[in-house]
Amino acid sequence: MEQIENCNPCLSSINRLFKTLNNEQSQYLEEQKICNEYKKGSILYKETSRIMGVYCICKGVLKIYKTGSDGKEQIVAFARSGDITGYRSILSNEAACTTAEAIQNAIVCQIPSNVIIELVKTNGNFALHLLKLTCRELNQANSFIKDIAQKTVRERLAETLLMLEETFGVTEEGYLNIILTREEIANIVGTATESVIRLLSEFRREKIISMKGKQLALKNKPYLQKLSKAFN
Repeated sequence: MEQIENCNPCLSSINRLFKTLNNEQSQYLEEQKICNEYKKGSILYKETSRIMGVYCICKGVLKIYKTGSDGKEQIVAFARSGDITGYRSILSNEAACTTAEAIQNAIVCQIPSNVIIELVKTNGNFALHLLKLTCRELNQANSFIKDIAQKTVRERLAETLLMLEETFGVTEEGYLNIILTREEIANIVGTATESVIRLLSEFRREKIISMKGKQLALKNKPYLQKLSKAFN
Protein backbone atom coordinates (compact mmCIF):
# COMPACT_ATOMS: atom_id res chain seq x y z
CA MET A 1 0.00 0.00 0.00
CA GLU A 2 1.25 3.46 -0.88
CA GLN A 3 -0.51 6.66 0.12
CA ILE A 4 -0.95 9.12 -2.71
CA GLU A 5 -1.64 12.83 -2.51
CA ASN A 6 -5.15 12.53 -3.90
CA CYS A 7 -7.14 10.61 -6.43
CA ASN A 8 -8.24 12.63 -9.45
CA PRO A 9 -12.02 12.13 -9.40
CA CYS A 10 -14.11 13.47 -6.55
CA LEU A 11 -16.19 10.79 -4.84
CA SER A 12 -19.48 12.29 -6.00
CA SER A 13 -18.48 11.70 -9.62
CA ILE A 14 -17.99 7.95 -9.24
CA ASN A 15 -20.66 6.85 -6.75
CA ARG A 16 -24.29 7.94 -6.52
CA LEU A 17 -24.16 7.66 -2.74
CA PHE A 18 -22.05 10.81 -2.49
CA LYS A 19 -24.31 12.77 -4.84
CA THR A 20 -26.71 13.04 -1.89
CA LEU A 21 -24.30 15.37 -0.07
CA ASN A 22 -24.56 19.13 -0.11
CA ASN A 23 -21.55 21.29 -1.02
CA GLU A 24 -20.39 21.66 2.57
CA GLN A 25 -20.61 17.92 3.23
CA SER A 26 -18.84 17.11 -0.04
CA GLN A 27 -15.99 19.45 0.83
CA TYR A 28 -15.73 17.92 4.29
CA LEU A 29 -15.60 14.43 2.76
CA GLU A 30 -12.89 15.40 0.27
CA GLU A 31 -10.78 16.85 3.09
CA GLN A 32 -11.12 13.76 5.31
CA LYS A 33 -10.60 10.96 2.77
CA ILE A 34 -7.25 9.18 2.47
CA CYS A 35 -6.20 7.88 -0.94
CA ASN A 36 -3.98 4.81 -1.29
CA GLU A 37 -2.59 2.83 -4.18
CA TYR A 38 -2.71 -0.95 -3.77
CA LYS A 39 -0.74 -3.43 -5.83
CA LYS A 40 -2.35 -6.64 -7.10
CA GLY A 41 -2.56 -9.12 -4.22
CA SER A 42 -2.67 -6.44 -1.50
CA ILE A 43 -5.14 -6.95 1.35
CA LEU A 44 -7.22 -3.91 2.30
CA TYR A 45 -8.87 -5.49 5.32
CA LYS A 46 -9.28 -8.99 6.76
CA GLU A 47 -12.06 -10.96 8.38
CA THR A 48 -12.35 -10.40 12.14
CA SER A 49 -10.34 -7.17 11.91
CA ARG A 50 -11.73 -3.75 12.79
CA ILE A 51 -12.37 -1.59 9.74
CA MET A 52 -11.41 2.03 10.29
CA GLY A 53 -13.49 3.41 7.44
CA VAL A 54 -15.42 2.81 4.24
CA TYR A 55 -13.48 2.08 1.05
CA CYS A 56 -14.44 3.68 -2.26
CA ILE A 57 -12.77 2.16 -5.32
CA CYS A 58 -11.58 4.80 -7.77
CA LYS A 59 -9.67 2.40 -10.04
CA GLY A 60 -9.10 -1.34 -10.21
CA VAL A 61 -10.96 -4.40 -8.89
CA LEU A 62 -11.20 -6.01 -5.46
CA LYS A 63 -12.48 -9.47 -4.63
CA ILE A 64 -14.51 -9.75 -1.44
CA TYR A 65 -14.39 -13.18 0.14
CA LYS A 66 -14.96 -15.26 3.25
CA THR A 67 -12.52 -17.95 4.39
CA GLY A 68 -13.66 -21.38 5.51
CA SER A 69 -12.17 -23.44 8.33
CA ASP A 70 -10.10 -25.28 5.72
CA GLY A 71 -8.65 -22.01 4.44
CA LYS A 72 -10.64 -22.12 1.20
CA GLU A 73 -11.96 -18.80 -0.08
CA GLN A 74 -15.58 -18.19 -1.02
CA ILE A 75 -15.79 -15.10 -3.21
CA VAL A 76 -19.05 -13.33 -2.42
CA ALA A 77 -18.65 -10.15 -4.48
CA PHE A 78 -16.38 -7.93 -6.53
CA ALA A 79 -15.84 -4.21 -5.99
CA ARG A 80 -14.78 -2.14 -8.99
CA SER A 81 -14.50 1.52 -9.89
CA GLY A 82 -17.37 3.44 -8.29
CA ASP A 83 -18.23 0.74 -5.72
CA ILE A 84 -17.85 1.02 -1.95
CA THR A 85 -17.12 -1.72 0.56
CA GLY A 86 -16.75 -2.05 4.31
CA TYR A 87 -19.80 0.05 5.14
CA ARG A 88 -21.77 -2.80 6.72
CA SER A 89 -19.15 -3.29 9.45
CA ILE A 90 -19.09 0.45 10.11
CA LEU A 91 -22.87 0.66 10.45
CA SER A 92 -23.08 -2.40 12.70
CA ASN A 93 -19.93 -1.48 14.68
CA GLU A 94 -18.69 -5.03 14.25
CA ALA A 95 -15.48 -6.62 12.96
CA ALA A 96 -15.24 -7.30 9.25
CA CYS A 97 -16.99 -10.49 8.15
CA THR A 98 -15.10 -10.62 4.82
CA THR A 99 -11.65 -9.96 3.37
CA ALA A 100 -10.99 -7.48 0.55
CA GLU A 101 -8.06 -8.14 -1.78
CA ALA A 102 -6.95 -6.27 -4.91
CA ILE A 103 -6.95 -8.52 -7.99
CA GLN A 104 -5.79 -5.60 -10.12
CA ASN A 105 -3.67 -2.61 -9.17
CA ALA A 106 -6.14 -0.29 -7.49
CA ILE A 107 -6.57 3.26 -6.22
CA VAL A 108 -8.91 3.35 -3.24
CA CYS A 109 -10.13 6.19 -1.02
CA GLN A 110 -10.74 5.41 2.64
CA ILE A 111 -13.35 7.53 4.38
CA PRO A 112 -13.00 7.48 8.20
CA SER A 113 -15.77 5.79 10.19
CA ASN A 114 -16.68 8.91 12.14
CA VAL A 115 -17.28 10.80 8.88
CA ILE A 116 -19.68 8.13 7.60
CA ILE A 117 -21.57 7.97 10.90
CA GLU A 118 -21.88 11.77 10.99
CA LEU A 119 -23.29 11.82 7.44
CA VAL A 120 -25.78 9.06 8.32
CA LYS A 121 -27.00 11.14 11.27
CA THR A 122 -27.29 14.43 9.38
CA ASN A 123 -28.29 13.43 5.83
CA GLY A 124 -31.43 11.32 5.45
CA ASN A 125 -30.90 10.66 1.73
CA PHE A 126 -27.36 9.44 2.40
CA ALA A 127 -28.62 7.11 5.14
CA LEU A 128 -31.42 5.79 2.92
CA HIS A 129 -29.01 5.06 0.08
CA LEU A 130 -26.72 3.13 2.43
CA LEU A 131 -29.74 1.16 3.68
CA LYS A 132 -30.63 0.24 0.09
CA LEU A 133 -27.06 -0.96 -0.52
CA THR A 134 -27.24 -3.12 2.61
CA CYS A 135 -30.58 -4.62 1.49
CA ARG A 136 -29.11 -5.39 -1.92
CA GLU A 137 -26.21 -7.23 -0.26
CA LEU A 138 -28.69 -9.25 1.81
CA ASN A 139 -30.67 -10.15 -1.31
CA GLN A 140 -27.49 -11.32 -3.05
CA ALA A 141 -26.60 -13.45 -0.03
CA ASN A 142 -30.07 -15.03 -0.04
CA SER A 143 -29.77 -15.79 -3.76
CA PHE A 144 -26.39 -17.43 -3.23
CA ILE A 145 -27.78 -19.64 -0.43
CA LYS A 146 -30.65 -20.70 -2.72
CA ASP A 147 -28.28 -21.47 -5.58
CA ILE A 148 -25.99 -23.59 -3.41
CA ALA A 149 -29.00 -25.58 -2.16
CA GLN A 150 -30.85 -26.04 -5.46
CA LYS A 151 -28.48 -25.72 -8.42
CA THR A 152 -25.87 -28.11 -9.72
CA VAL A 153 -22.25 -27.00 -10.10
CA ARG A 154 -22.74 -26.85 -13.89
CA GLU A 155 -25.72 -24.50 -13.45
CA ARG A 156 -23.85 -22.32 -10.95
CA LEU A 157 -20.86 -22.09 -13.30
CA ALA A 158 -23.13 -20.93 -16.12
CA GLU A 159 -24.59 -18.28 -13.82
CA THR A 160 -21.11 -17.17 -12.76
CA LEU A 161 -19.90 -16.76 -16.34
CA LEU A 162 -22.92 -14.62 -17.20
CA MET A 163 -22.41 -12.54 -14.05
CA LEU A 164 -18.77 -11.91 -14.95
CA GLU A 165 -19.70 -10.71 -18.44
CA GLU A 166 -22.47 -8.48 -17.10
CA THR A 167 -20.19 -7.03 -14.41
CA PHE A 168 -16.99 -6.50 -16.37
CA GLY A 169 -18.03 -6.51 -20.02
CA VAL A 170 -15.91 -7.93 -22.85
CA THR A 171 -12.79 -6.95 -24.76
CA GLU A 172 -12.74 -6.06 -28.46
CA GLU A 173 -12.01 -9.74 -29.16
CA GLY A 174 -15.09 -10.79 -27.17
CA TYR A 175 -13.29 -12.20 -24.12
CA LEU A 176 -14.38 -11.40 -20.58
CA ASN A 177 -12.79 -8.14 -19.51
CA ILE A 178 -11.49 -9.74 -16.31
CA ILE A 179 -8.90 -12.48 -15.95
CA LEU A 180 -9.41 -14.87 -13.05
CA THR A 181 -7.60 -18.04 -12.12
CA ARG A 182 -9.54 -21.29 -12.27
CA GLU A 183 -9.30 -21.38 -8.49
CA GLU A 184 -10.91 -17.95 -8.22
CA ILE A 185 -13.74 -19.03 -10.51
CA ALA A 186 -14.21 -22.11 -8.33
CA ASN A 187 -14.27 -19.84 -5.28
CA ILE A 188 -17.19 -17.93 -6.80
CA VAL A 189 -19.09 -21.05 -7.81
CA GLY A 190 -18.47 -22.73 -4.47
CA THR A 191 -16.82 -25.93 -5.65
CA ALA A 192 -13.43 -27.59 -6.13
CA THR A 193 -10.99 -26.15 -8.65
CA GLU A 194 -10.82 -29.53 -10.40
CA SER A 195 -14.58 -29.45 -11.02
CA VAL A 196 -14.38 -26.02 -12.66
CA ILE A 197 -11.47 -27.08 -14.87
CA ARG A 198 -13.44 -30.15 -16.01
CA LEU A 199 -16.66 -28.22 -16.64
CA LEU A 200 -14.91 -25.42 -18.55
CA SER A 201 -13.33 -28.07 -20.78
CA GLU A 202 -16.79 -29.56 -21.35
CA PHE A 203 -18.22 -26.13 -22.20
CA ARG A 204 -15.40 -25.59 -24.68
CA ARG A 205 -15.92 -28.97 -26.37
CA GLU A 206 -19.64 -28.19 -26.62
CA LYS A 207 -18.76 -24.77 -28.14
CA ILE A 208 -20.53 -22.96 -25.30
CA ILE A 209 -17.38 -20.97 -24.54
CA SER A 210 -13.95 -20.46 -26.08
CA MET A 211 -10.69 -20.11 -24.15
CA LYS A 212 -7.31 -18.53 -24.81
CA GLY A 213 -5.07 -19.09 -21.82
CA LYS A 214 -6.98 -17.72 -18.82
CA GLN A 215 -9.26 -15.67 -21.07
CA LEU A 216 -12.84 -16.82 -21.58
CA ALA A 217 -15.45 -15.84 -24.19
CA LEU A 218 -19.14 -16.81 -24.04
CA LYS A 219 -20.19 -18.29 -27.39
CA ASN A 220 -23.64 -19.66 -26.57
CA LYS A 221 -25.23 -17.24 -24.12
CA PRO A 222 -28.81 -18.48 -24.70
CA TYR A 223 -27.75 -21.93 -23.50
CA LEU A 224 -25.95 -20.48 -20.46
CA GLN A 225 -28.97 -18.33 -19.63
CA LYS A 226 -31.33 -21.30 -19.85
CA LEU A 227 -28.99 -23.43 -17.77
CA SER A 228 -28.46 -20.79 -15.10
CA LYS A 229 -32.20 -20.21 -14.64
CA ALA A 230 -33.01 -23.85 -13.99
CA PHE A 231 -34.46 -23.06 -10.55
CA ASN A 232 -35.17 -19.31 -10.86
